[in-house]
Amino acid sequence: MKDMLFVAAGGALGTSARYGAQSLLPAAGADFPLGVMLINWVGCLFLGWFFTVTLRSWRIRPRLRLAIGTGFTGGFTTFSTFAVDAVRLTVHDRMLTAVLYLLFSVGGGLFLTWAGIRLGTKMTQATPKEERL
Repeated sequence: MKDMLFVAAGGALGTSARYGAQSLLPAAGADFPLGVMLINWVGCLFLGWFFTVTLRSWRIRPRLRLAIGTGFTGGFTTFSTFAVDAVRLTVHDRMLTAVLYLLFSVGGGLFLTWAGIRLGTKMTQATPKEERL
């Protein structure tokens, strides 16, 4: 039960952060849903990095990892809005835009997750000790 409370608290903060970020980004409208894609990309980069550094060297409590990784990032990113935007584009006969949105969202998300993992790996690798004179 405590785990669910940590996830819920992180989720509340994540959804609030997404709402704030979306208010600063262009609205979806009938055009390309850039705001949702950027938010999801940030979440992919962050989650790849976060789980790498916290599992390799940053020892944080499992419940805090749940709150940040599952709750906050899960609340910040949004697969459902991504799906609705893709369907909305097809319904409005914007097939090319829908296909580009799907390719950029998924491809960019996978690339940024990989980049986050690489960044976390580089940050947690042991650095060679300096030679003493």
